[in-house]
Amino acid sequence: MSLNHAQSTAVAHRDGPCMVLAGPGSGKTLTIAKRIEYLITRYKVRPEEILVITFTKCAAREMKERFRQVMGTAGMPVTFGTFHGIYYGILKWAYRLDQSNLLTDEEKYALIRQEALKLEWEELAQAEDERDYLKELAAEIGNIKNNCYDIEAYESVRYGEQRFRRLYHSYEGEKKRLRKIDFEDMLVMCRSLFLKRPDILGRWQEKFRYILVDEFQDVNQAQYDVVRMLAAPRNNLFVVGDDDQSVYGFRGAKPGIMMEFAKDYPEAKKVLLDVNYRSAAHIVEGALRVIAHNEERYDKKIRAKKDKGETIHVQEVRDPMEEGRYVFGQIREYQKAGISYKEMAVLYRTAIDARALSEVLSERQVPFVMKEKITSLYDHFIGMDIMSYLHLSQGHYERKYFLRVANRPKRYISRDSMREGKVSYESLRNFYCDKDWMMDRIDQWEWDMKMLKNQAPYAAIQYIRKGIGYDEFLREYAAGKGISEEDLLTVLEEIQQNSREYQTIEEWFVHVENYKEMLEKQKAKGGREAADGDGVMLMTMHGAKGLEYEVVFVIEGNEGSTPYKKAKTKEALEEERRLFYVAMTRAKSKLIISYVKEKNGKDVSPSRFVEELLLV
Repeated sequence: MSLNHAQSTAVAHRDGPCMVLAGPGSGKTLTIAKRIEYLITRYKVRPEEILVITFTKCAAREMKERFRQVMGTAGMPVTFGTFHGIYYGILKWAYRLDQSNLLTDEEKYALIRQEALKLEWEELAQAEDERDYLKELAAEIGNIKNNCYDIEAYESVRYGEQRFRRLYHSYEGEKKRLRKIDFEDMLVMCRSLFLKRPDILGRWQEKFRYILVDEFQDVNQAQYDVVRMLAAPRNNLFVVGDDDQSVYGFRGAKPGIMMEFAKDYPEAKKVLLDVNYRSAAHIVEGALRVIAHNEERYDKKIRAKKDKGETIHVQEVRDPMEEGRYVFGQIREYQKAGISYKEMAVLYRTAIDARALSEVLSERQVPFVMKEKITSLYDHFIGMDIMSYLHLSQGHYERKYFLRVANRPKRYISRDSMREGKVSYESLRNFYCDKDWMMDRIDQWEWDMKMLKNQAPYAAIQYIRKGIGYDEFLREYAAGKGISEEDLLTVLEEIQQNSREYQTIEEWFVHVENYKEMLEKQKAKGGREAADGDGVMLMTMHGAKGLEYEVVFVIEGNEGSTPYKKAKTKEALEEERRLFYVAMTRAKSKLIISYVKEKNGKDVSPSRFVEELLLV
């Protein structure tokens, strides 16, 4: 395993701080493993004095295994762990904590929910998806701790300053009463312990005399503060990262930490791993062209070890369903050319962007693995409403279908009129036989269903929307619940667009059931087991970080998708560009980026990142 000049320079660094800027595919894991070997064999550092910190348990295992391959010996007492794992170990030792003191994510959400309800938090009751709402609330609470913000000075834009502060204190107080700590507490409690007890800090400083940190660009303020205290006074702190791959702003990570390191340690050695061993030269050059538009970054000259290879292909398609068919066609071509499914990945900004593609691949029986769960459109209340109308149109008179849409839009039909297991328009007329105006409504409903019976799904949904008045119902529903009308109409539009290629309603029912069944199977498989199979990987750009594939498709390369529509500030847009850079640099041989011209019935523009790529 020979090293290039930059890698050798990093490995041979002896004492004091060192920052290694490691671009994608630059061999950073090997560099860290060789660095540990060098410390032990050349500089005679005792293995138990070396601490290696990564971000995930999986990365820690991989690093340990790579080190074992380099050293050729197992059982070497070097400590490998995650930030949370290491800091929790310190807290366990100091406070005699055990597993029972840790809040699981589910317990954390339940506790936040309990305290929010005590404070009459109205949005919680109105949330379309309560779990997602609690997850976002928990993320903001965690962000305060990750960034070491003072809650009394913190202003929550989303939830309101005073109200959010009350919830924060209420949650923290209840947690303390239960003697529980959450994920972020491991960081802030460790920081607090070291600040208050220099004697305890001194013991851990003696234990770990050399500290190596991987993926340093993902460090948040609390993690950084603790690792700096641990490394003092020797400051044998060897950090490896790439500011261009800092994509966890929502967790408090920021590329500025790498800039901060250079200010905090002006004497630090700086090494750039400037050779990309992963990607063809065209891909490396294209990715650098895009990321160069960011202002807050270290300027890097990176060259590819591989030949030019194929140029990056940018494809324009009409809409997400056509994009799905295009990607399917390309996957089949590459598979016939000898590239296995598991060597291909499709990346996107959010899981929602993959819905049309997952339907196409499911329909055409291409095996695929989803790293993140995609929620089925047909399980959304709008999907269930539409399917209920269509079932009724086909004479499927189950009570659940009548109940679901009787008053969507309002017909003033009561539940009492639908007590039987099987409901019919005749049974409804019998119930309301003394009310002529209700008879008219029931007649109209039955007539509407007859109108739908032989229509193609797309035309039938259009009739439900405009003829029956479902669009108007959604507008009233959104106003009453205080939620976005546009978001609801977008879901409806997507369902309608996805039905376009089916000729009959029954044919579409079969497709929807097969699709839902496939999603259930994907969920049951779980990430690790599924990843071992031969399937195309479908995942978000965040989920793809650290991975590599022969062929990478980046779909929905549009404004609003990437950069994401909520990214408004300069900082947020730069993070979105870094995320796109991460997606591009997963590709080894072939990179295909597609964008749509129309989505959910509206014209959309190509992403500015696609335009930056094409500007030569």
